[in-house]
Amino acid sequence: MLFEEIIKQIKEAFAQWGGQSHGKKPQKKSVAFMVLIALVFVAAYYYVTLPSINYQETGFWSLIITVLAILTVILALKHLGGPKKSKTFQASATALVVVIVVFLLGMLLSSQIFSSGKYSSLLKVEDKTFEKDMKETEKITDIALMDTEGAQIIGERAIGSLSDVVSQYEVSESYSQIDYNGKPMKVAPLYYASFIRYINNQKNGIPGYVQVDPITNEAKYVKLKQPMQYSPSAYFNKNLKRHLRFQYPTAIFQGYYFEIDNKGNPYFICPVLKSNAGLFGAKDVKGAVICDPVTGKSKYYAVKDIPRWVDHVYDGRLLLQKYNWKGLLSGGYINSILGKKGCKVATDNYGYRVIDGDVWAYTGVTSVNGDSSNIAFVLMNMRTAKSKYYTVSGANEQSAMEAAEGQVQHLGYSSAFPALINVAGKPTYVMILKDKGGLVKMYAMVNVEKYNIVATSSTQQGVLKEYKRLLVEQGIVTSKEIDTSIDQKIKIKIAQIQFVPIDGNTYVYVTDTKGYVYKQEFSKNETSIKWKVGDTIWISYEEGNQEIRQIAD
Repeated sequence: MLFEEIIKQIKEAFAQWGGQSHGKKPQKKSVAFMVLIALVFVAAYYYVTLPSINYQETGFWSLIITVLAILTVILALKHLGGPKKSKTFQASATALVVVIVVFLLGMLLSSQIFSSGKYSSLLKVEDKTFEKDMKETEKITDIALMDTEGAQIIGERAIGSLSDVVSQYEVSESYSQIDYNGKPMKVAPLYYASFIRYINNQKNGIPGYVQVDPITNEAKYVKLKQPMQYSPSAYFNKNLKRHLRFQYPTAIFQGYYFEIDNKGNPYFICPVLKSNAGLFGAKDVKGAVICDPVTGKSKYYAVKDIPRWVDHVYDGRLLLQKYNWKGLLSGGYINSILGKKGCKVATDNYGYRVIDGDVWAYTGVTSVNGDSSNIAFVLMNMRTAKSKYYTVSGANEQSAMEAAEGQVQHLGYSSAFPALINVAGKPTYVMILKDKGGLVKMYAMVNVEKYNIVATSSTQQGVLKEYKRLLVEQGIVTSKEIDTSIDQKIKIKIAQIQFVPIDGNTYVYVTDTKGYVYKQEFSKNETSIKWKVGDTIWISYEEGNQEIRQIAD
């Protein structure tokens, strides 16, 4: 009885809504009203979620299904308990079923089961010989070793003293690794710290960005002549994602990556994807939108036409996924599940190498058995997706990181993800060692093929010198094949000398009469206690980019 009463109340409500209480025909009014409600819902949903109006985007299909489902339910309630359903309801229900069937069929045809060949063919990989193709490293002072966590710590310090900035803005956690005029650099924009701060500063915009040098471990805040008006942290129509969605309603964006051009001007690089299998499968980059966040102007470029200064077109995770599709599915889907003949995958993480003006994502390749060794390495260009495969067997990145941490376990330092370099023709991991606060304390180098060969030092040149010595000592190379004399020897006159305690160790700092400063850990040269102002001494130091020169051990 209660159910029948509810039905009666609903029918009376629909009758009043459709105009039946006044003896009018309800159909046109009610349908128009429902259409209006549906349009309002679609507009609100679109403004908030910003789905791509593209049949290759699952979110677009979800929107259509949701709207049809709501319309069908409303029409069903309108005629609930009646002798028959209206043609409008039947059309809506039929459309809903058809759309769901097409969506599910598209999902099925997009799967790797039916389209393994399309997945595996997305990435073209060229086989290369490591010793010949990978340029030999003479110094590591020009290699970016800092990870994102380290950049975040240093970047925060860069704006820490700027009260007008730090009170209203925060540094984005997403640092982009770029090549800036031939040098590795990490950059991140300022973001509005909250909605209230956006309201207070929307007319002023975002005043600048942070630039972190991953070699010297230094950061600086760059104030723009004109502030950025469009940002992922902004709201309403100044939100970068919404701004670009209204300009490119059909584009399937992958991300919004901050970069600067060779003159330091800010841009957001926004890769655009397309499906290559079925409706939704095997998505890959087809181009990118480059947006000027100061003016809001943007332009779409096909991959082959993207400007040379741009680095972040292919996201590192997408490149890893593309390699895994190739490594697993080249022999077909069934083989990837059962036989697994020839199947291989990239390791779980990746690093960066800046080579000849391009940023390359680097990762190891291992067998599907998931052991702790690599069978190869792959370098993938983040602008063009050009990829190189090097057959090199040895420890994977995680094992190398653990080996380096084991050398300094008494200090409790942790390792960042390593870079791969060529030292005397031998593949070598090089990485930073950080304290619990995330600050760089030491450097480590680990031989890939024999990861019991581990060198550590407090300086970049020092670790390279020690690593070369170990290679000779272990018989990996001969002294004729490798140059271990990387220090500069010079005679100086002492103008000032200080003994400074740092983290439980004592360091001697010597300033010469020309203003150059040299330092060394006192325990490694206790005869320095005899040095005094006015003495002339010979010292060897490590050539590098540091303002304070490290005296060689």
